[in-house]
Order: sequence, then C-alpha cells, then structure tokens
Amino acid sequence: MKLKGLRWWVVGLVALAAVVNYIDRQAFGALWPDIAKDLFPEMDKDGHKAIYGTISTVFILSYAGGQALFGKIFDWIGTRLGFALSIGVWSIATIFHALAQGLLSFSIFRSILGIAEAGNWPGAAKANAEWFPTKERALAQGIFNSGAALGGIVAYPIIGLLSIYFAWKAIFIVVGILGLLWLIPWLYIVKSGPKTHPWLTDNEKKYILSGQLNQDLDEDSNYDDGYNPSNSELFKRKESWGVIIASAAIDPIWWLFIVWIPIYLSEVFGMNVKEIAFSAWVPYVGAMIGAWFGGLLAQKKLNLGWTVDKTRKYVITLGCVIMIPCFILLKFPGAPQVLEVFGVEESAAITMADPQVKKIMDNEAFKDLKTDKSFIESVAGKSIDEIKSISEFKTVYETAVWKLPKADASKEERLLPKYGPPSESGIAALGSLSEINKARNTAALIAIVIMAILLFGFQTVIGNVQTLPSDMYSGKIVGTLSGFAGMAAKLGAAGLTILVTFITTGGNYTPAFLIGGALTIIALLAVWILCPKIEPLKPINQ
Repeated sequence: MKLKGLRWWVVGLVALAAVVNYIDRQAFGALWPDIAKDLFPEMDKDGHKAIYGTISTVFILSYAGGQALFGKIFDWIGTRLGFALSIGVWSIATIFHALAQGLLSFSIFRSILGIAEAGNWPGAAKANAEWFPTKERALAQGIFNSGAALGGIVAYPIIGLLSIYFAWKAIFIVVGILGLLWLIPWLYIVKSGPKTHPWLTDNEKKYILSGQLNQDLDEDSNYDDGYNPSNSELFKRKESWGVIIASAAIDPIWWLFIVWIPIYLSEVFGMNVKEIAFSAWVPYVGAMIGAWFGGLLAQKKLNLGWTVDKTRKYVITLGCVIMIPCFILLKFPGAPQVLEVFGVEESAAITMADPQVKKIMDNEAFKDLKTDKSFIESVAGKSIDEIKSISEFKTVYETAVWKLPKADASKEERLLPKYGPPSESGIAALGSLSEINKARNTAALIAIVIMAILLFGFQTVIGNVQTLPSDMYSGKIVGTLSGFAGMAAKLGAAGLTILVTFITTGGNYTPAFLIGGALTIIALLAVWILCPKIEPLKPINQ
C-alpha cells in the first residue's frame, strides 16, 4: 500500500500531539481558581499566586531538563518510539494529577508531566528534518506550532465545559486519556522514517530526501552524511549559540502568556473560571494564524528564489516588529482615553480603577452579585444609604472577608487602601455598577485582542527560529541542538515565571510586559549577530 502525501499525515499527527499537549498542561491553569479554593481555602490571592507560581516553575524547570533529555532520546531511538514514550508518560502523569493533595504532590506530578511533555518539541524538530525538504520546513514547523496554538484555543473552552459537569480531579483523568488514544494512529501510520517506510511513494521519497541539502554535502545521495559535529564542536560554533540564545530569549514570552493569562484575567479584570475559559482562548487564535503565516511566508520567499538566510531573517524580524509595540500597548487597555474610543464614559473608566471599587469587585463574596442583572438594576443611580439598605448587598457585605495587614505591620502600611473593608466612596460607586462592568469587560477585550496580535507575531518568529538547527546541521544532530536550545528556553521561562510572581504583586503586570519586550529585542539580535549566514555549515577545519 502506498499513501500519497504521507509526510503531511506525519506532521498532522505531530500537530495533533501538540493539541493534546496543550490541553493537558493548560488544564492546571484553567482549573487553578477551583483547585486553590479547594486545597488552600485559608490563603488570599497573593498566597494562591505564590503557590501557583512555584508549581508552574517546577513544571518549567522539569520541562527544561526534559528538552535536553528527550533531544538525545529522539536521536537514539528515533522519532516513532520517542513520541510514543513522551506522550505515553505525560498522559499518565496528567491522570495522576487527580491524586494531588497539595504543593508537594502537585509539584511531583507536574514535574513528571514537564519532563515527558518536553519531548514534543525536539521530536517535532527531528520529524521536520526527517520528513521535509528545506523549503517546506518552516511551513511544516508552522503546522506543528499551529497545533500548539489550537491546543491553547480549545483547552479553555473544553475545560470550561467539563467544569460544568465534573470536579477538577475528574477533568484531569478525562484529558489524560486523550493522549493515550493518540498513540493508536501514531504507531499504526508512522512505521519508520522516510528512507524505509513501506507506504511512501518513490516520488515523495525522492522529493523529501533530495531537498535536504544540508544532509548531503558530498553529493553521494546519502542524505545522513552531512555535518554532524560532536557536542564540544557544536558548542564552539557561534551559530549554535545564536540558536540557543534566540530560543532562550523568545520562548519565555510564550510561557509568560500560557502560564499567566488565566491569573492575569482573574486578577486584573475579576474573571471567574468560566469567564476565563471562554475568553483566554482568543489569543491562541492569533497564535495559530501566526504559525501558518510565518510558515507560508517563508515558503513563498524561498519559492521566489530568496536564500534561506534572507528568508529566515526577514520573517523573524517582521514577527519581532509586530510583538514589541504590543508589549507597550498592554499597559493601557484600561486607560480612560482608550476606553472612551470604545464608548466607555471617562467617569466609568476612572471609577473602575479606584482601589476602593476594585476591593468590592474583586472580592470573592461579590462574584455573583456584581453580575446579577436584577441587583445591577436595583442599585442604578442609588445613594450610598439606599445601596446599604438593599438586602442582597447587606447579606453579601456581612459575609465578605477583607484583606487585613499582618500583626506587625507599620502604621503607614495599615493605612494602605488594599486593606480593610471598602470606603463609603467605593460602596457609593456601585450605583454605576453597570458602567463599571462595561468598562471592565471592554478593557479585558482590548487586552485579549492585543495579546492575540502579540502571539501572532510570536508564532511568526518561533517557527522560523525552530527550523534553524535543521537549516545548518545534519539530521543526526538536529534533535540534540533543538534539545539544548529548548532546555535554555525553558530555564529562561522558569526564571521569568518565578519573577512574575514577585513583580506583579497587587495586579500590576507592566514590569512583566516590559521584560517581554526586552527579550524580543535580544532574540532578534542573537539571530542577526551570531548567525551571520544561515546555510548548511561545514566542519571548522574545512
């Protein structure tokens, strides 16, 4: 039996693995408000954020180690068995999340998940190098990356729907089973590499192998005899460091959003689990489109006769130019001048940002009342005394728990507006609750759209950065370099994740966004300076 276009079946399955990968990992962030309330009921939001940040950092550090480990594993045992091992272990680890009881057990299961899920990326790079000619690699990588974006898109709505019917523990079991089901078509279709696969047509085999220019330097039609340096020589090449540094700078930006989007939307805009589930997927639509765009644009330029060097640098630069202003714009989605453009009154925008109003709007006790249409209508235009006399308000206000300073806090700290019940001005502002909700919802929508554009630019960049190892080295070393680059990237992501825990205290995410902009510039410089010419490399002594 021969199957036309077999390489597209392979990349389709790899992209589907990325979808499952993201559903499994995003379940934790999407379900965190419920998990935190269940396992850590005595803690406030900053305490929950610290635990969430710690567990997420453990996951990313494990992921970093897993990148280097699975880079070698894929080079040792091949793409077919490497993916089977990776997705089999991570699916079981996801199911085990249902047994977690606290920080330690969650950290252990997230660590196993991180190590195993890391195999997806060096595995995809190696599958790309094996199954695609140079001119199609950016498109193939874009298809794979669009799988990751699609996973982000469908993960939140899927988790949101499941949360209606199941508790968080059962949801981990359901999503873990998805990965085990993926193994069936993978092991059936991907029987071997393209050189020996019995279903591959002769024309497709010739097309794939003859297009792998960097793997046949002596032109003897043996496409695995290209430049295959030792690890020591690999690290002597500045081009290798260009790949590693660019990955270490650009990849943490993706993690900044996939880890913190749910917490950001909850903390800054007061969204609950279901609201997050049906909003947080939107930025991943931009990411998915960007993954396709970056791959198709690179393919188009190569077909027009552009060199690999010119094509990669053009597409990477374009993506970075899109990203940088978005980081700046994320500081202003709630600014009165911005909201006014979208029909929000300036007074409502200012009131929304008032600490005393935020104290009410963000309080867990008010989560249902602030969206209750009958209550919103009943308080419209009312005075503070009239609001206080409404039975629904009195009941919720008396049961609300307000943040209090520590016993040893200074007199100045005790006077900070974040502590104690809201002032009368905060309660009086509920008379314009409808306008406050509109301001919040509009600001959240603006932020979500900006993030979608930013992740569009990111995926335009990352797909071409991830093809650099296969652009310059033999297929035998692609998994290794991709693994080391991935490890550096995840170490950077882990550092940024734990840093965000401390620099966003009080819900101010501007420092995190500024760091993201700086990392984008570093990645761009690494490609231009350390990879002076992206082409098949030759041994140093030649």
